[in-house]
Amino acid sequence: MQHVLPRAERRRRTEGRILDAARALFAEVGYERATIRAIARSAEVDPALVMQYFGSKQELFQQSVRVAAASDTDEGAEDVVERLLGALGVKLGEMPQGSLAMMRSMLTHPEAAASARQVLGAQIDRLAESIPGEDARLRAALITTVMVGVTVGNQLLELDELRGVPPEEIARLLRPSLRALTGPDVS
Repeated sequence: MQHVLPRAERRRRTEGRILDAARALFAEVGYERATIRAIARSAEVDPALVMQYFGSKQELFQQSVRVAAASDTDEGAEDVVERLLGALGVKLGEMPQGSLAMMRSMLTHPEAAASARQVLGAQIDRLAESIPGEDARLRAALITTVMVGVTVGNQLLELDELRGVPPEEIARLLRPSLRALTGPDVS
């Protein structure tokens, strides 16, 4: 006897396949070059079904790159630096396709740029809470920009100077500057 999945479960699985296919294609070719037909083909569904579930390519993109916010914790400056460097290790390795899609598309598509600003803005807000001083937001923005730059250089530009280096070595070199930016006295 064959078990038939409930309709809601079939819908959830189909939606998941479409989102997975969209993340992969957006990460590979960016927003502009990804098509609904190609995403549907990869998800093994009809293009009309993609539109029925998501309404537009823009909404599909937005849902496929949505990133869960990190939890807020009370950390000291040293903890913040080590958490950032740990996250960088992940970003230099195998990144989630949603993150790659966002990075690849943020400079060419206004919606991706707005999403990236929103995600990075929230990251800057959380980071600024852990940094003392009146210029905490500026320092948090500088730290975030450095981390994004290293990630872009490694993941999208594939700079040889970054690609062949173990994440621990990059962390070792960045640690002093991150400590300086998160510490109480930057002058």
